[in-house]
Amino acid sequence: MANSGTTRRHFFYGTLLAGALPAGGFGSTVSLKSLGYKSPNEKLNIAAIGAGGKGRSDIAGCKAENIVAFADPDDNSAASTYKLYPNAPKYKDFRRMFDKETRNIDAVLVSCPDHMHASAALWAMNRGKHVYCQKPLVRTVWEAQEMQAAANKFGVATQMGNQGYSNPGARECCEIIWSGEIGNVTEIHAWTDRPGKYWPQSPEVEPKPAPVPSTLDWDAWLGGSQPRPYSPAYLPRSWRAFPDFGCGAVGDMACHIMGTPNMAMKLGAPTSVECVTKVGPSKYVFPQQTVLRFDFPARGAMPPVKIFWNDSLKSAYHFAGIPETELLGDEDTNGSLFVGEKGFLTTGCYGERTRLMPDARMKDYKLPPQLLTRSPGHYADWIRACKGGEPACSNFNVASPFVQWMLLGVISMKFEGKLEWDAQKRQFSNNAAANQHLKPNFRKGWKLA
Repeated sequence: MANSGTTRRHFFYGTLLAGALPAGGFGSTVSLKSLGYKSPNEKLNIAAIGAGGKGRSDIAGCKAENIVAFADPDDNSAASTYKLYPNAPKYKDFRRMFDKETRNIDAVLVSCPDHMHASAALWAMNRGKHVYCQKPLVRTVWEAQEMQAAANKFGVATQMGNQGYSNPGARECCEIIWSGEIGNVTEIHAWTDRPGKYWPQSPEVEPKPAPVPSTLDWDAWLGGSQPRPYSPAYLPRSWRAFPDFGCGAVGDMACHIMGTPNMAMKLGAPTSVECVTKVGPSKYVFPQQTVLRFDFPARGAMPPVKIFWNDSLKSAYHFAGIPETELLGDEDTNGSLFVGEKGFLTTGCYGERTRLMPDARMKDYKLPPQLLTRSPGHYADWIRACKGGEPACSNFNVASPFVQWMLLGVISMKFEGKLEWDAQKRQFSNNAAANQHLKPNFRKGWKLA
């Protein structure tokens, strides 16, 4: 359908319009626009929640559309973006933005820190707005479930910001694995060098109180989190090291690096998760380094598979059977390795540089027939969906189940031993204390929508 020029949603709107037309024919006030359709040639009105940092690049990815409003509690972080859109209204609190601008908004970019993703996105979806939400989508499993339910309830177009899902290399990886080239995959290793130089994460990290900058609305930045003094340890990007605000290296990089394994292995919910290595536990932030193990059951003809997540690696990853002189993943010590019964396959951070290992296996190798359509680009994919096209590749029906199993790994860092996951009951079956971390604790005056 995607290559035919007429998508399922276009067909839906066409038949819906035909049924809505009166006997007099097309001389009617009924129109596609009145039924919710937006022409591919008509620009979206997009509001941005988070204008600095990652928000800046998300806005740039949609700059061909109309950027009509902003919400960011930090004027200093947002300053360079605001200069590009001097006439767009700007707010510190996204709730006030929706109070004033809802009628002028078609879609929303959610690029604020993780702890406010669900609140911002659900405010948007409850008002019928399409949503592009940065990875890792949310901070807790319950929020991920609520996001998926809302997207389906309100019928909006959604996309999580894990660009690898749109990378042609990720789709090539799927096709190689599905062709049987490396046999049944029973083990996957994924790794990153984060946090390292990107943000501090060690036992010595302590958020020391300081005066709030005049450009920052600290209360709006905290949102639903429990009150605490401002500290420069949190901003501009170190917040992800703190469990109340972010998800550490898992939230930063796993949605990218493990996206290709999630797609290729058709993963659902794991049966268990365990933090098998933990270095430098801290009172305030995530450990300096962790190794997480996820165990997944058989999926159709695919056998059970175990996945290992390694973060804070300081050098390139190596694996027995592959010469140490041969690079795994990409140049930035990020990547994944599929271990099959008949060989190895590696990819980079975003699914790029997909190749068989050792390198000699790529000589004269021809890719299998293409099974998956190629994406027009991650933002373009979402924008097309907003205008009536096919659902975006990482829409919340795809992204929510994916991030839920990774977020279980974040919880496992707090406990010793294996956590058994009951997917049907949506809880751990062997650790009641761990279940307390499945849902956030909002402070008074805040709710999801």
